[in-house]
Amino acid sequence: MKPVRAIISVSDKTGIVPFARELNKMGVEIISTGGTAKLLKENDIPVKEISEITGFPEIMEGRVKTLHPKVHGGILSKRDNPDHIKTMEELGIERIDIVVVNLYPFKETVKKGSSFEEIIENIDIGGPTMVRAAAKNFKYVTIVTDPADYDKIVEELKSTGEISLKTRFYLAKKAFNLTAHYDAVITEYLFSVNEKGKKNTEPPEFRNPLTITFEKIQDLRYGENPHQRAAFYREIFNEEPCVTNAEKIHGAKELSFNNIYDIDGAFNLVLEFDPEKDGIACAIIKHANPCGMAIGKTPEEAYEKALKVDPVSAFGGIIAFNATVNEEVAKLIVQRFYECIIAPKYSENALEILKTKKNLRVLTTNGLKNLTLRGENSPFDCRKVVGGMLVQDRDLITVVPEKLKVVTERKPTEREWKDLLFAFKVVKWVKSNSVVYAKDGVAIGIGVGQTSRVDAAKCAALKAKEMGLDMEECVLASEAFFPFRDSVDEAAKVGVKAIIQPGGSIRDNEVIEAANEHGMAMVFTGIRHFRH
Repeated sequence: MKPVRAIISVSDKTGIVPFARELNKMGVEIISTGGTAKLLKENDIPVKEISEITGFPEIMEGRVKTLHPKVHGGILSKRDNPDHIKTMEELGIERIDIVVVNLYPFKETVKKGSSFEEIIENIDIGGPTMVRAAAKNFKYVTIVTDPADYDKIVEELKSTGEISLKTRFYLAKKAFNLTAHYDAVITEYLFSVNEKGKKNTEPPEFRNPLTITFEKIQDLRYGENPHQRAAFYREIFNEEPCVTNAEKIHGAKELSFNNIYDIDGAFNLVLEFDPEKDGIACAIIKHANPCGMAIGKTPEEAYEKALKVDPVSAFGGIIAFNATVNEEVAKLIVQRFYECIIAPKYSENALEILKTKKNLRVLTTNGLKNLTLRGENSPFDCRKVVGGMLVQDRDLITVVPEKLKVVTERKPTEREWKDLLFAFKVVKWVKSNSVVYAKDGVAIGIGVGQTSRVDAAKCAALKAKEMGLDMEECVLASEAFFPFRDSVDEAAKVGVKAIIQPGGSIRDNEVIEAANEHGMAMVFTGIRHFRH
């Protein structure tokens, strides 16, 4: 059916003037509202104001203008239903064949820090109502919500004189996706504030039902494996320094699914350390686990220490820093093959050096200015399972030294305390079961993803010895309690002098006794960091 009437009411006016002009040339009568009508008239496009159709003025500061039977009757009527046609004739309702609507910029209003009142005013009511009505009636009506579809509509009308059912159905799906997303964004925001628009100080609700909305950043070449499709999405209001908000400033290849996952782990690990208080941190990640981690006074010192932990596994890995990458460390990095590097900033010379590696993807978070936002607008960790999803708080807790409990006869030395705190931050980001041996701010042995804790301890020690690292008087961190004393006995064999672990096992006394027998210090954190 050839369209004879369109209603156009858009907040995003991109491309609307040439689109409306083409519709007018094809004989489509245009109805419009407010600012859209004004713009079209200024461009000499004939327009009927919405009040001419409804016989009712726009009222309440424009809050009520399209919510009228002559609008929704024109959209929702079935063109081949005699009763509908009769009703339209009796009430003077004329059909509307094309609805061109995009919605008030709610998300953008929130992001620019507007007042609570202005944010609430940018909750669109009439727009979503028209969009849903037109999408429901796609058999007869074309709903256009995306300026990217304007050309497609014009081309189809010019070639056939009408818009195909296939196209109308495609546009209807896009429309319902838009309104679902729009409502979910509003929900996300409202649950983050109180009734006065102030930030909610209470923990976020595990609401029922749970709506989570994301916007697509890009399609990916493939997923974990080449036979899997993949895309990368962003949480709507998250602004913290992270891989999702990072900018790629160099690299010929696009980031892969695995790259992004590994960068996330690497950057989260280095963010455990304050560059001013703790030192500059460098993490090298391979298959979602650190194969090198160290802190130093300079980026190059941290990198060289981290690389010595396992230079073999570092090949093709991901590097992360918690501070500006300088020229000196850039010269070292380009001597080896890495997939990606992420850091808050890069010196001008460092960036030029890194750019000599064509396929090295270089990402920047443009500083750490929003580090205090960690968890504020992205409070949940979601894990997909077949047919469902697990949702939990993000593990953002950090141990407070004053709350740690020494449970052995021997207390840690000052140097051991530093290494214990360092190691416990590192083990948090290692897949369970895991342990980390550390000495002088270097994770000299990393035991990853073992099904028993004693095997994790053995594997980490074996790797450290293989790399020729000195383990004498090192410390050991475990992300969960020791179920038996066997891990402590293994640690003693390689020279461990202090252990940090959550505690809480029914055999804690046995484990503490083993530490005392070996002359070790042992600290309980009361915090577990399982990571699956």
